[in-house]
Amino acid sequence: MSMDTTPNNLHAGKAPGTFLPESLNPHGYQSVTDILAVAVETHADLPAFTSVGRTLTYRELNEKSDQFAAYLQNETDLTPGDRIAVQLPNIIQYPVVLFGAMKAGLVVVNTNPLYTPKELEHQFNDAGVKALVVFANMAHNVEKILAKTSIKHLIITEIADFHPPIKRLLVNSVVKYVKKMVPAYHIPSALTLNEALAKGQDKKVQKVTGSPEQIAVLQYTGGTTGVAKGAMLTHANLISNMYQLSSRLSSIIADREEVYIAPLPLYHIYAFLIHGLTLLERGAHSVLIPNPRDLPGFVKELKKWPFTGFVGLNTLFVGLCNNADFRALDFSTLKLTCSGGMPLTHAAAEEWKKVTGCQVVEGYGLTETSPVVSFNPIGKERIGTIGLPVAETDIKIQGRDGSTLPQGESGMLCVRGPQVMKGYWNREEATREVMTDDGFLITGDIAMQHPDGYLQIVDRAKDMIIVSGFNVYPTEVEDCLSSHPAILESAAIGVPDDKAGEAVKAFVVLKANAEKPDVKALRAYCKENLAAYKVPKYFEIRMELPKTNVGKVLRRALREEEQA
Repeated sequence: MSMDTTPNNLHAGKAPGTFLPESLNPHGYQSVTDILAVAVETHADLPAFTSVGRTLTYRELNEKSDQFAAYLQNETDLTPGDRIAVQLPNIIQYPVVLFGAMKAGLVVVNTNPLYTPKELEHQFNDAGVKALVVFANMAHNVEKILAKTSIKHLIITEIADFHPPIKRLLVNSVVKYVKKMVPAYHIPSALTLNEALAKGQDKKVQKVTGSPEQIAVLQYTGGTTGVAKGAMLTHANLISNMYQLSSRLSSIIADREEVYIAPLPLYHIYAFLIHGLTLLERGAHSVLIPNPRDLPGFVKELKKWPFTGFVGLNTLFVGLCNNADFRALDFSTLKLTCSGGMPLTHAAAEEWKKVTGCQVVEGYGLTETSPVVSFNPIGKERIGTIGLPVAETDIKIQGRDGSTLPQGESGMLCVRGPQVMKGYWNREEATREVMTDDGFLITGDIAMQHPDGYLQIVDRAKDMIIVSGFNVYPTEVEDCLSSHPAILESAAIGVPDDKAGEAVKAFVVLKANAEKPDVKALRAYCKENLAAYKVPKYFEIRMELPKTNVGKVLRRALREEEQA
């Protein structure tokens, strides 16, 4: 582990995403599916995942993922390396589909269920997706763009599909007809997930010979700016990062004993690594929360479990601590609370410890680093820092001129290690922009390293907005607003928000003689093309926007005005 800003050159000359140090692979895993295979041998009858009142054991997870893999291999024309998108919330079908797809040698494209048709179309086409597993509640959006993609195989699942028949019918009917949470769709070519599993039930899975440097997941991100790009995360990346995190948590995670609450979406790399790999390997039980925004329902579920771990982020900690029923829960078994995805405030950390008695342990990462770069050591946490770099990770604080800065000085945080992505999918130029010649990833975040090695983020990537842990890129919001017939130009920034950490505020300049648009109408317009968390919460109409001499809008000036 690098304890200062001078890199140890351990990984110099090795292509990102292609190497898996022996120190981070004691079992000799070659692929992510090997992790499940070993876990099943050791933890077969223990609970692995629970959602909506149904629990899958490790054995059931293995059997059902085998069925899905057999369906893909025998009933479709998909071949190893083809991309399959998975658009599911936190339900037990997710790990079944994930491991089934990987057993068939497919590359998983994690897809946010909140995406609009326009966003789905971009991601599916950019990745060349040939198959999709989608939650029924979102299938109507897929119907709108299906013909514009190369998707040939569509599988749909409803929330209670893995429940016994009578309960399945009851729960699915209530969700669809009483709560009206499943908008109508008509896709005759689609199969249900249960139909797909039935087709694969009596067929054998043909073992796919893979290697650690092959791509396991395309995880979409905007990087620090611009249109969403697929970070190529290899099996080597994910296995390395699993052990990097596991070693940091080894003193507090007991094999086969832990019950962890999983409110963060598994399609997000943070939860994906923790629940889908790290805890799975240790025989832990993850309780999946499909809709953490429903705080009463969330707290009702928490009452059922003597949970030992909680994985969340700042927004969620604040919301729960302000809930009287949550404060009344029994936290006597809670040993670890992990925070990531967005900065942890001192106030949130202090309130969480006051309510639960458990210290929040913060880490830092990026989609491009699988994601963990650093994590606070257990028992030696320092609130306000992102802890120490994880094992086998080189850190460099870089000045504007490319020089390596000494400890105590702020500069660009650069990372090198086995968890750094292979690159961006089909975007060589974008990859070169974020990688140095000696293999460091330029994170876009300004940081400093203290003399004892602890890292502190001084400022985030200059313009990115983080709403409840999700990245919002101003250019995307501005592009949407600029297409409005009454708007001449626009700028988007993040402003403080008690619930979401940050909210999007849009500044717009109207065209000459244009009628002033209603704020509700503007918001509705944005919702047609942007996921809900990207839609501006605030709008301000101006005569002009601050600009540089060459005409570039100065978002920084707008932020400074808001802070004044």
